[in-house]
Amino acid sequence: MNADRERPPSVDALARSLTPSGLPHPVLVDIARAAIDAGDVESAGARAEAFRRSLLTPVVNATGVLLHTNLGRAPLSHHQDASAVTVEFDLATGSRGSRQHAVGQLLARLCGAEAAMVVNNNAAAVMLVLAALAAGRDVAVSRGESVEIGGSFRVPEVMEQSGARLVDVGTTNRTRLDDYRRAIERSDVDAALVLKVHPSNYRVEGFVEESPVRELATLDVPVVADIGSGLLDATCPWLPGAPPSWLAGEPAAVQSLADGAALVTFSGDKLLAGPQAGIIAGSGELVERCRRHPLARAVRPGGLVLGALQDVALAYLDKRATTDLAFWAMVATPVAAVRSRAEQVVAAVVDAHESATAVSMDSLPGAGSAPGVTMPSFGVEIAGDLLGPLRRHDPPVIARTRDDRTLLDLRSVLPSDDAVIVDALLATASVS
Repeated sequence: MNADRERPPSVDALARSLTPSGLPHPVLVDIARAAIDAGDVESAGARAEAFRRSLLTPVVNATGVLLHTNLGRAPLSHHQDASAVTVEFDLATGSRGSRQHAVGQLLARLCGAEAAMVVNNNAAAVMLVLAALAAGRDVAVSRGESVEIGGSFRVPEVMEQSGARLVDVGTTNRTRLDDYRRAIERSDVDAALVLKVHPSNYRVEGFVEESPVRELATLDVPVVADIGSGLLDATCPWLPGAPPSWLAGEPAAVQSLADGAALVTFSGDKLLAGPQAGIIAGSGELVERCRRHPLARAVRPGGLVLGALQDVALAYLDKRATTDLAFWAMVATPVAAVRSRAEQVVAAVVDAHESATAVSMDSLPGAGSAPGVTMPSFGVEIAGDLLGPLRRHDPPVIARTRDDRTLLDLRSVLPSDDAVIVDALLATASVS
């Protein structure tokens, strides 16, 4: 009798008991077997839940970082029916078409460029440009722009992998036009390009000097401007008013090309507010050379990315960016409206969390965009560290802490998710 009581259930029976988790049966079999092998059958449910939460999961971003790299950067809604799409088919001729034409023509229009193409991220865009235009030759880069950004992406290493040779110019804090000129005119240098690199998530201040694109464009070699964050136009014509002050100094595609850059490269999932992608825009002849390079096939995007980017481009052209693109909707929300939402959340939870208050906060663009700047916001502050319980809520809420107080910034939260914030905070109170 005691032996029967101690005998573990069959793997199949235990796996079937975990069916409410929603996980596929083969996964549940693995989980059940692991629990039985560990001599801890009771842990099977917790193991299934842990596995479920290890999958890609929608969350509410209350960190105040609008483009949070760990949370997928620009939040984007895109639907595509399960139907064939003219990814490489020309409806006019009935023959094979270009994967780059449909979206490329829209992005070129937005950038004021002759042509544009799409790859899978901005690192790939830079790599492809260097490989196609400068392999076996020299590329001049300011020492102050020879940077490393997230994921150990280093300009010198990308340069090496592309087959181009890096020529350091100037100093870390000051690089003048004459520094570039002397570098590319050296007898031992076969200069193909000047590469100007967005500093991404760092900024040098104080005794500094750099050469803008309009000056570099006077040199005898093409200028490629890696503007990184993907601001299309410094005037932000898609916004109802003037460009926000925190964008001052952020390089933009339209202005960089107008100032003489031969090409610009930038990300799709930062200030463009689209899917992860890399865009190359500018001279038609140079873009075509990038398209024809063998590496272009290895870094090309799929139909889902192209479809999402097409929707994003059309939203800009139709002046729907602040309604259809979540990032720009968050940016365009007046601080008074964010404050009102924070006060409503506090009113809904104050009986459960007496310390809850609506407080002013500073949101960040994030993802290396406009480094060192903030935008005014409002959120909810509650005593104690509630990060763990908030993450365990369904859907999870991601917040931050400071001085043993939990902060939930509502500028990075969609208004439709305010109710989720309330539910999550009430649940944490009932648990405690």
